[in-house]
Amino acid sequence: MRSELAARAHLPRLNLKASLHSLPQAFFTALSVICLVGLLLAMPSAHALTPEQAHAIASGDNETRIEALQKALPEADAKLAALVQALLDDAVKVDEKRTYVMHDAGYVDAATGEAATPPESAEDVTNNNRMRGELEAALASLKLLSDDAAKRAEAIRELSRQPLGDSHLPMVEKALAKETNPAQKATLERMRAGILIASEDKGKRLEAAKSLAASGQSAVRSLLQERLAPDAETDPEVRGVLQVSLQQVESRLAWGERAGVVFTGISLGSILLLAALGLAITYGLMGVINMAHGELIMIGAYATYVMQNLFRAWLPGWFDWYIVAAVPASFLAAAVVGAVLERGVIRWLYGRPLETLLATWGISLVLMQAVRSLFGAQNVPVENPSWLSGGIEVMSNLTLPYNRLAIVAFAAIVLLGMSLLIARTRMGLFVRSVTQNRPMASCMGVNTARVDTLAFALGAGIAGLAGCALSQVGNVGPDLGQGYIVDSFMVVVLGGVGQLAGTVYAALGLGVLNKFLEGWAGAVLAKIMVLVFIVVFIQKRPQGLFAMKGRSAEA
Repeated sequence: MRSELAARAHLPRLNLKASLHSLPQAFFTALSVICLVGLLLAMPSAHALTPEQAHAIASGDNETRIEALQKALPEADAKLAALVQALLDDAVKVDEKRTYVMHDAGYVDAATGEAATPPESAEDVTNNNRMRGELEAALASLKLLSDDAAKRAEAIRELSRQPLGDSHLPMVEKALAKETNPAQKATLERMRAGILIASEDKGKRLEAAKSLAASGQSAVRSLLQERLAPDAETDPEVRGVLQVSLQQVESRLAWGERAGVVFTGISLGSILLLAALGLAITYGLMGVINMAHGELIMIGAYATYVMQNLFRAWLPGWFDWYIVAAVPASFLAAAVVGAVLERGVIRWLYGRPLETLLATWGISLVLMQAVRSLFGAQNVPVENPSWLSGGIEVMSNLTLPYNRLAIVAFAAIVLLGMSLLIARTRMGLFVRSVTQNRPMASCMGVNTARVDTLAFALGAGIAGLAGCALSQVGNVGPDLGQGYIVDSFMVVVLGGVGQLAGTVYAALGLGVLNKFLEGWAGAVLAKIMVLVFIVVFIQKRPQGLFAMKGRSAEA
């Protein structure tokens, strides 16, 4: 019992002694931690722009400034971006030690951001073109790390147009690690490889050359071709890898170029189809050689121009949809002119092709002069709606414009509508009966004169639709239709007179063939070769691709 009490009596004294013994050690440990934290807080941030850096970027010769700017980029902060922008805006002054940036409320120190008044001895900073290019590249590099995807995309576009060096590599790699958009990531990877491929390190050049082989971009092909120049790359091993990579890139790009030629040919064929569909009625079904068909196309284009101006003046908020109203307007304008032309001139010339040709040629001159008197001899501007601007990027060297895609779709819709009209409606039945056997149709009670007018107006209206489509891809002027009248006749004759299916095949075939020949022999020789091909073909097969069978126009 006594020993237990003695143990308890000694216990507090032992604890107190231990606490007193450990107190100095804990005190000094806490004091050390406090001092360390205070020291860290007192130190400037590792990524903050220092006054020395700001002064070196803003003053001195260009080489020194560029070197200082490139050294500051890897550890850039918001103050560096503000300084670069101010330098581009010519809003910076420097004295012997400090750099001043002009704000709305006055000047601030470029490094600290605190208000500061530059002395009278301070000088304005000026930048030549070279320095401005470096500043713009630096600003674009800083935007690469922005949280805004649109700003990053803009920065990538800006940097891709400028020569990059080793100083840009850290920023590009940071952006590459952060980027999530696949297309922008691919561009950043190409930019990184473009920097590495010019490195002094052979291993980096080999790595870059191998990585570029997987690309399918035109810019990569140009980069590889530049590196394969005699004075660019001297190492045999690296040149061998570059040549292999160039072959692989060109192989991928070749598919895009072929697809582009095919699409361009289909687009041209769709335009020829729209121009020839109306002629397929007036010439193919009615036998009228209408040399004013091109001017009916022109009238449709000018009707689109007028509708555009009406929307701009009276419905500016709906301007993007003027093309929807222009489609029926162009059809009606050309159809009315065609009806007047048929009732006033052509109805007296049926069965006399030479006189019809001469009369319609004279009418075409009258229509062109009338348009010159109303709208002037110069071309008039027709804008694409915003939803028809731009295109779909399928490959780096293949972009499908929205206006061309819309024309292809529009041509298909017009073809479908015309086919249904001719084959399934009462008016189509009357047109086919009159063109097949006019006396018998008249005996059955068909008003043949009225059918002739309606059929000619229909063909003219479709020509107006072609003009509406052409206004979205080319100039609109008094001579617009002259470039399509010969091609339209070739399409109708090659496809087979009176055959809509033949018109479709002939238009698309001639469009694609013409574009392939242009790439091989040039535009002029391509036209000549296509004409020779058609002449030879008609000599061998006068009825065209699809010939009428018997007396039925629909057989």
